[in-house]
Amino acid sequence: MNKEKLIQLKDFYANQLLNDTVPFWFPRSVDTEYGGYLLMRDADGSLIDDDKAVWIQGRAAWLLSTLYNTIDPRKEWLDAAKAGIDFLNKYCFDTDGQMFFHVTRDGRPIRKRRYFFSETFAVIAHAAYAKASGDEQAAAKARALFTACIQYVDGEKKLPSKFTGTRPSKGIGVPMIMMNTAQQLRETIGDPRCDEYIAKWIREIETYFVKDDIQCVMEQVAPDGSIIDHIDGRTLNPGHAIEGAWFILHEAMYRNNDAHLISLGCRMLDYMWERGWDKEQGGILYFRDVYHKPVQEYWQDMKFWWPHNETIIATLLAYLLTGNEKYAQWHQMVHEYSYSHFHDRQHGEWFGYLHRDGTIAQTAKGNLFKGPFHLPRQEWYCTQILSKQLNSEI
Repeated sequence: MNKEKLIQLKDFYANQLLNDTVPFWFPRSVDTEYGGYLLMRDADGSLIDDDKAVWIQGRAAWLLSTLYNTIDPRKEWLDAAKAGIDFLNKYCFDTDGQMFFHVTRDGRPIRKRRYFFSETFAVIAHAAYAKASGDEQAAAKARALFTACIQYVDGEKKLPSKFTGTRPSKGIGVPMIMMNTAQQLRETIGDPRCDEYIAKWIREIETYFVKDDIQCVMEQVAPDGSIIDHIDGRTLNPGHAIEGAWFILHEAMYRNNDAHLISLGCRMLDYMWERGWDKEQGGILYFRDVYHKPVQEYWQDMKFWWPHNETIIATLLAYLLTGNEKYAQWHQMVHEYSYSHFHDRQHGEWFGYLHRDGTIAQTAKGNLFKGPFHLPRQEWYCTQILSKQLNSEI
């Protein structure tokens, strides 16, 4: 890509973020009655449910704080971020300290889960808000929640028990999300533990989940890292592994273009592009089998929005770090597929779910799992790294 192309991409992502994606959600999603955000919305923005997913309450507060910190210190963004932080703290923690997964509009609990991802999103929300507002209580909360997450990982704090039977496993999701949580914490308010833990979680991913011999990244493995040769154990999620790849490439960039991390992140991207890119229809397939056997889940060949966001980031970051034109070509392919199939030109934002042939499976833009996170994060992050690249060339 030449400089003119990089400028065009930067301007495109910035324009989409500020004039298409963010306006779809805000200010209308701020719940002025109960706090937090009303995010379960149809194509035209109309509300389809007023329940609140705790993950996405935290993610939205992170986004608004991050926009304030890095794009423009608009009071309405800071005020809206506070609405999410206050809702999380008032309603989203159970008496045992664990966070809920799903609550009613007015904060009454509906569901908890056997993992701590609500906490990780609360960490990044509080950290970004603390940087934006100078609120020391929010900073302390972010660090305390990060400590709790580490304790969950290490088994010092107990989550509701999960029956594992005679086939225990471990997943890539925990080291991935903890790595990115630590990166966000480090880059907003700082924490001296982050570098060491990030390195530890990268080693875990490289040691147990990246299989160079068969060129893939496993989603779950046996405790010793071996492949569990059953349907669940063989199932790959290419978009998720590619997200992990860009977290590692981001760390490579942070560490002055660390060659080992660039190699690791690019191998992960290479392996899962080959596994996940639909050579017939375009786009990233949702699930694949490591040995090319049938996959159990019926949505295995659908195209979900978020793997495309992660692949747009990963291919651009790989190109900027290596200069390899292969990644520029891949970026163009996934960019063109995504913005021609997922993007809603009439109402803004993206549809979440496509059939394999690229037709829209259903029109919701917000639900328990989709909200203002993967897409605006992609557009924000691509704007940031392109600006950094272009500034370094001046």
